[in-house]
Amino acid sequence: MSGPAALALPVGDDGLAARLRERLELVEVALAGHVRSRAAFVTETASHLMAAGGKRFRPLLVLLAAELGDHPASDEVITAACVVELTHLASLYHDDVMDEADLRRGADAAHTRWGNHVAILTGDFLFSKSSELTAELGADAVRIQARTFTRLVEGQILETVAPQPGEDPLEHYLEVVAGKTGSLIATSARYGARFGGASREVEDALTAYGEIVGSAFQLSDDIIDIASESGESGKTPGTDLREGVPTLPVLMAQASTDPADARLLELLAGELTDDALHAEALDLLRKHPALDQARAYVVARAAEAKQQLVAVPEGPVRAALEAFADVVAGRTA
Repeated sequence: MSGPAALALPVGDDGLAARLRERLELVEVALAGHVRSRAAFVTETASHLMAAGGKRFRPLLVLLAAELGDHPASDEVITAACVVELTHLASLYHDDVMDEADLRRGADAAHTRWGNHVAILTGDFLFSKSSELTAELGADAVRIQARTFTRLVEGQILETVAPQPGEDPLEHYLEVVAGKTGSLIATSARYGARFGGASREVEDALTAYGEIVGSAFQLSDDIIDIASESGESGKTPGTDLREGVPTLPVLMAQASTDPADARLLELLAGELTDDALHAEALDLLRKHPALDQARAYVVARAAEAKQQLVAVPEGPVRAALEAFADVVAGRTA
């Protein structure tokens, strides 16, 4: 890794950025060792997505949070950073099977190269490796990881089922996002604070921050999917809409009782694989108040995340965390 651009968080302090880049390199080396198996084929499949790159946001958050403690460069911090990245990578193998995605990080998704069975079992292998590492961190870490894994899998399952009768579809969706994304980002912040030697007050503050900002970042993607022009976001606008995936602006629009929204609601209730119908729905959504409503929701969540940092000492670490929340709010504009 080289240069400030390698960091997935906006770190303004040069000294801090240099330390984080140096430790991320240690994490990369460690990860390469952790995905090795006695069987060359398993090593190949388990290394596939890791070799394709990625922002390494979760391990970076571990390393950043650890800076608030007395021993930010400890072996336990590096191990914890590997735990969260292996957990994240494992979930991607399963996600791609569920979503039938052809590509991940610009490379063939594992299931398109080796089939669903191998992809699922590779995800299981990575989950087991993360569990092995967590055991090295002690019983408390095992409990935290188990609860995180429970929430992550619950989120993945809930994503596949419709809301129950009487359940608010928006609340159902927010629960999915909190489980699939917020839970592991919260644990990343918690692990960094705990194994870096920060106070329990700081650990709790960072955990709350991670839960909120992680979910808000995922929700901001929903807005970008609708609002961005072609090529601007790195993917075709309205992809989720075309695939029938419910997202924040869509769910907010579907809550409308305004008769003027009849055509939009009709379109959203049907399939949007036809190019003309998809373009019409996308245009109506971009003009609908639900888009600004969704933006306001994400901005409010980002502000709420920053409020959790009151217990965190002023300095470059807190500044980086606040700046990231600002990025989350700003990317919806």
